[in-house]
Amino acid sequence: MDLALPPRVTHRTFERLSEIGASKQGKALRVAVEGGGCSGFQYQIELDDVADGDTVLEGDGEKVVIDDVSLPFLGGATIDFTEELIGARFTIENPNASSSCGCGVSFSM
Repeated sequence: MDLALPPRVTHRTFERLSEIGASKQGKALRVAVEGGGCSGFQYQIELDDVADGDTVLEGDGEKVVIDDVSLPFLGGATIDFTEELIGARFTIENPNASSSCGCGVSFSM
């Protein structure tokens, strides 16, 4: 895990947060890593309040937050918003993951 590289948030992620009015609701996009899933770890992505100890990444008046436990798992990762035929969602491209499952939510290191 590379703490030297902070996670990166794409402009499209901040645009989408603005479109759904996250900051107007007083919320930020929380990205967390938890144990579980079919590959050992899984991402938890939700709108949430900013908490003490969170790393806050800001752009376009919007915020993405990562708790201090999850941060080491996300060093150098890219948080993005994608729209495809099967739907739209926030995604994470994580260089620390050695493998991931087909759903893109579960990974191993």
